[in-house]
Amino acid sequence: MYIVECKNITKTYQQGNVAVQAVRGISLLITKGSFVALAGPSGSGKTTILNIIGGLDSPDAGEVILDGNYLSKMNQSELANLRLHKVGFVFQAYNLIPVLSALENVEYVMLLQGVDTIERQDRAKAILDDVGLEGKYSRRPAELSGGQQQRVAVARALVSNPSIVLADEPTANLDSGTGLALLKIMKEMNEKRNVTFLFSTHDHMVMDHARRLIQIRDGQVADDQGEENTDAS
Repeated sequence: MYIVECKNITKTYQQGNVAVQAVRGISLLITKGSFVALAGPSGSGKTTILNIIGGLDSPDAGEVILDGNYLSKMNQSELANLRLHKVGFVFQAYNLIPVLSALENVEYVMLLQGVDTIERQDRAKAILDDVGLEGKYSRRPAELSGGQQQRVAVARALVSNPSIVLADEPTANLDSGTGLALLKIMKEMNEKRNVTFLFSTHDHMVMDHARRLIQIRDGQVADDQGEENTDAS
């Protein structure tokens, strides 16, 4: 079963008077429960692909089907609802809310989903324990290290039981030891919960841990290796 189907998607951005083709006719199939990395240098188009899959951006042409939903047929409200219930995001810059504690940051998605207070807190504490932050529930982001903040971000992405987690350069601001520990946590979550992970990265450590590695060059798939390798063209 495919969690993501990209069919010949293209995306061009206008930078001043210059048209920049970020994505050039990419087709991909991502199997549910997989652990996949989109790898490539800065400007290769990998983050744009991730944003299009997550409904944060829309392609100029082509189709994206996410967990059976045709994104082109959805309005902004429907896309926001899909992201809320189906997609977990992990960003390079963590994107935590500074005035909220670790527990409150993790609870926030469930608050938007309408989950009741006791269940929210129980689930948030359990997932924080899973990522190694037991006893740090009340700490705000400024009181946590970069690695701990990214663990909170991973917990927030996973707590609502999404169908897929999209992680954009999640180890970029971390030292190698912290990055490796975080990757092991995400791989354990992938195996334990069968949550699909799709990374964009230029970190070789992430590439080494991926079960499938898709190399992106100049907005196109240059290479696709590993299990679950499926040609969508």
